[in-house]
Amino acid sequence: MPTIRAFYCSFTTIAVVAALSGGVTGVAGAATATTEATCSQADLPLPDPTCTPGALNPDVTQSTIGSTICVSGWTATIRPSTSYTNKLKVQGITDYGYSDTSLSDYEEDHFLPLELGGAPKDPKNLWPEPHSGSENSYSKDSVENAVKKAVCAKKATLTAAQHAMLTDWTTAESVLGIG
Repeated sequence: MPTIRAFYCSFTTIAVVAALSGGVTGVAGAATATTEATCSQADLPLPDPTCTPGALNPDVTQSTIGSTICVSGWTATIRPSTSYTNKLKVQGITDYGYSDTSLSDYEEDHFLPLELGGAPKDPKNLWPEPHSGSENSYSKDSVENAVKKAVCAKKATLTAAQHAMLTDWTTAESVLGIG
C-alpha cells in the first residue's frame, strides 16, 4: 500500500508534468507560478492573509506606547537586519509566485508596521510588498505615519489602529475617523 508521502510526491509530479506540458490553462508563465506559489496575489496591495496574517510585538501595548512607538527613533532599535529580511524576501517572492524576482523591486514589509506594534522578526508579519505598478499605487507608509500619529495623540487606541491596519490598511484612516 502506498504511503501518504508517496501519494503526495506522485500527485506533485503529475501536477508539474501537466503544467509544463500545457495541461494547465492560463497566462504565459503561469505554469511556473502555479507549481511554486503557495500564497495568492489576489488581494494586492494587501498580502495574502493566510500567508501573512500579521503578528504583534508583545512589548507594545496601550500602556507602553509612551516608551515604545511614540518615542522618536524607537523602531530603529528593533528593526531586523537586511541579512535576516532578505532571506525572507527571497522565499516570499517564490511563495507569492511573483514573476519579477529582482529583490530591489520589493520591500520586505511589516504587514502590521513596527510603528504600530508589529512583530519585528515574525515571518507571519513580513512579506515582499511590490514597489511598482498598480499593486502599490496607494502609499502604505503615509497611512502608517498618520495612524501612528493618531494613536500617540490619543485619537485612536492602539488596538483599534492595529485592527484597522490588519483588516485593510487602505481604509484604516477612514475607519478610524482620522483621514
